[in-house]
Amino acid sequence: MVTYVLRRALQAMAVLLAVSLVVFMGLYAIGNPVDILLPDDATESERVAAIRALGLDQPIWTQYLRFLVNALHGDLSNSFVYNMPSIDLILQRLPATLELALAALFIALLIGAPLGLIAGLKPNTWMDKTITTGSILGFSLPNFWQGLMLILIFAVGLGWFPASGRGQTGSLFGAQTSFATLDGLHHLFLPALNLALFKMAMVIRLTRAQVREVMPMDFVRFARAKGLTERRIITTHVAKTIAAPIITVIGLEFGSMLAFAVVTESIFAWPGMGKLIIDSIVRLDRPVVAAYLLVITTLFVAINLVVDLLYMALDPRTRDI
Repeated sequence: MVTYVLRRALQAMAVLLAVSLVVFMGLYAIGNPVDILLPDDATESERVAAIRALGLDQPIWTQYLRFLVNALHGDLSNSFVYNMPSIDLILQRLPATLELALAALFIALLIGAPLGLIAGLKPNTWMDKTITTGSILGFSLPNFWQGLMLILIFAVGLGWFPASGRGQTGSLFGAQTSFATLDGLHHLFLPALNLALFKMAMVIRLTRAQVREVMPMDFVRFARAKGLTERRIITTHVAKTIAAPIITVIGLEFGSMLAFAVVTESIFAWPGMGKLIIDSIVRLDRPVVAAYLLVITTLFVAINLVVDLLYMALDPRTRDI
């Protein structure tokens, strides 16, 4: 186990180093932020002073080495637009995106896993066909359209939920979060549901496929021969067997929720990283974009490691690999 964790840590360091190089070269080889930050009537001396202040007059490899050394010390440079540390901007918005992704993941599992289990246990019935058709719609309908329909129906039409904003936050384990107040949960529900719909459809299809694969296996027939009830077989044997692949996929999808919550956050005016990164791309605020990509990559690597460890805990056969 220790050897495996150390090997994965070294792999993670190599991935982060490669990503830092790709991010830096991709961002700093495109455009000139001075053209956006300075007005059109700026003099040449003002442009030269701005380029020198931003460090853009140095060779590209010098800029990368300075960027890498500063990143190792937690300094990802100041934002060109906000004139404050870019990592601070990201970390200020990260909690809102995290709670949105966690709420969406909870909804996807809470609804998707039972529906997928029902569809897998009752194949080719009207329940299976209805659930499967619903999951196809979840895959097919654009995320932004789903969000607009949720606002139109539940916010504008029925008035049950607010259409935008984060609402009131409260302190929970020392952090300010929407989970701590009813108003925060009220504001959180619609954007979390919007972000969860695609993942819910995926959980339904994955759970159904796993159930259909496991039910004909010998250990299930043996359990029936021993006289175990169908409920005991499903809750004890089948559920434990299908848990490992589902947790693996969902864990990886949680990272994608963090990275691709931009559309949902824009539609519902959710104050997460999505709006910040869009504005930074438009304004060519390179340090903020670089900080965002490195933070997301680090989260992906950490989530992958946690998922692998959970898989090993759930499936002892993988511990010797």
